[in-house]
Amino acid sequence: MVTKPSPVATRSQEWFERLRRVMPFGSSTCSKAPQYLPDEPGVIVRGKGCRVWDADGREYIDFRNSLGPVTLGYCYPAVDEAIRAQLKQGIAFGHPHPLECEVAEKICEAVPCAEQARFLKTGGEAVAACIRIARAFTGRDHVIQIGYNGWLNSLGSEAALLPGRRATAVPHGVPACLRALHHVTAWGDIPGAGAIFEEFPRGVAAVVVAADYETMDRGAAFLPALRDLANKQGAVLIFDEIVTGFRIARAGIQEYFGVTPDLAVFAKGIANGMPLSVYCGRREIMKVCEEGATVTSTLGGETLSLAAARAVLLVLDREDVIGHLWRRGEAMWGGLNRIFQERGIPAQMKGFWPCPAMAFAPDAPKDVRERIYRAAFRHGVSFGPINYVNYSHKDADIAEALERMSRAVASL
Repeated sequence: MVTKPSPVATRSQEWFERLRRVMPFGSSTCSKAPQYLPDEPGVIVRGKGCRVWDADGREYIDFRNSLGPVTLGYCYPAVDEAIRAQLKQGIAFGHPHPLECEVAEKICEAVPCAEQARFLKTGGEAVAACIRIARAFTGRDHVIQIGYNGWLNSLGSEAALLPGRRATAVPHGVPACLRALHHVTAWGDIPGAGAIFEEFPRGVAAVVVAADYETMDRGAAFLPALRDLANKQGAVLIFDEIVTGFRIARAGIQEYFGVTPDLAVFAKGIANGMPLSVYCGRREIMKVCEEGATVTSTLGGETLSLAAARAVLLVLDREDVIGHLWRRGEAMWGGLNRIFQERGIPAQMKGFWPCPAMAFAPDAPKDVRERIYRAAFRHGVSFGPINYVNYSHKDADIAEALERMSRAVASL
């Protein structure tokens, strides 16, 4: 049974204090920095399957999954074996490795828009690469941004600085001349996107869209309309599939909603936690990379991440991973919603089952979010604003997590 930690500083807390002394946020990833110590773990030291352990040995059934990249599970055997085998052959070389070709071929087979593909390390930089490619292809400068596309692209006024967190006015550190080229509109807002096109006739190079977690179903009407609008205006349509790819469907929202973009970015779902991102799309657009729109990175073709990606893609070929994420997600988040409803908690998991968002009633008390998270951590369940099941969550894990959450919510 998971018990509440003592008020005495834990090893996990001590690690986080050390981190804060040498690192802004106490983490290289803003969203990973704990907010609810001592209930929340200050650091995680290991994971296995769908569970993680902190520095004090406390166990959590995990639904954060490294903020999304762990799709198959921690220490998933097929992936770990592929990494170990490639490690014996070398990590990086001065020429391309066959894995670059093999994984790019599989991406092009799986993704409707992908005629060519290249690799980087993070989703945000891959979206930035697509923006540069789109500007080179169209000869235009302006960009419409929808949703959170990574810190490299948080450039427009009121842009999403982090998922669920917008700049109140102007993002710090962004020159006015650059800010003037980036325009923010909302998921589902076709009139808003149309108004930007009207303001800058024949000036918009690209529309970059990341689906909204809470209202992802609006993509059924929004994405076809956005595709038509981009076609009429001659703009490149870029889908940010960093979260949705290899999770909502193998090829993400473009497969699920049947709308093909010009370029797309994949990252979190492709390598089970290894650092890899893909930018891919139409051959005629991608070829500008060879014509002066230089995008390059020494470790783009690093082999351990590519070996992991190939292993993940092979598992997806053989097994119904996507179906599992939908079914286990529905069992977990539907079950949690029933617990919230029965206890009168003004919270709900909303969105598609593989990656729903925690939403709160407009009249919910200000402290309800913190109280829910603290109670969950105390009872050995780790989750956050956006949540994920992985392929290692079995029926028994879901049942145990719901039993823990029932006790957590009752403690409120």
